[in-house]
Amino acid sequence: QVQLVESGGGLVQAGGSLRLSCAASGRTFSGYAMGWFRQAPGKEREFVAAITWSGGITDYADSVKGRFTISRDNTKNTVYLQMNTLKPEDTAVYLCALRPRTNWRQSIYDYWGQGTQVTVSS
Repeated sequence: QVQLVESGGGLVQAGGSLRLSCAASGRTFSGYAMGWFRQAPGKEREFVAAITWSGGITDYADSVKGRFTISRDNTKNTVYLQMNTLKPEDTAVYLCALRPRTNWRQSIYDYWGQGTQVTVSS
């Protein structure tokens, strides 16, 4: 079984930065793509970013492209999301996910973390 634990969320002013981490434990971290999603109150879960096992291919939602960077350190079983130039509309619970079953922009993954709150004040 795999467990994913996010950290790094918090309260930040608009224009600020945060770095989220997602640490994975268990045997099946190896070889799989990972994604970050977010969900704001009353809204559907939305894709933020994804990365292949090697880190050679990344993908971003248009709303975060140029501001967010996804990366991973497979020696630490950890994926990161560096978030810069944050905006109030980035406020949401951010969740990491492992092993997409279909297109990685769809929220159909085998494993999910519990999420970490990011709040951006104006």
